Amino acid sequence: MSETLDFKVDGMSCGGCSSRLEKSLMDVPGIEGVKASHETGLVQVTLGDVAVPRSAIETVIEDTGFDVVRP
Repeated sequence: MSETLDFKVDGMSCGGCSSRLEKSLMDVPGIEGVKASHETGLVQVTLGDVAVPRSAIETVIEDTGFDVVRP
């Protein structure tokens, strides 16, 4: 069963940023899909059968050079 997580991300200013972040996240085992929009600053991550902690996804986002907006 898949699960979808949403993240608000600062620092994506162009399509290249979105693509780079999508590629970095798709390299994480257990992530089946990623949709990142530099226009809205939203990133949607679809998980597969392998549990991936939210904190691990946030770390990848930050290591790629972007900031996760936390409530």
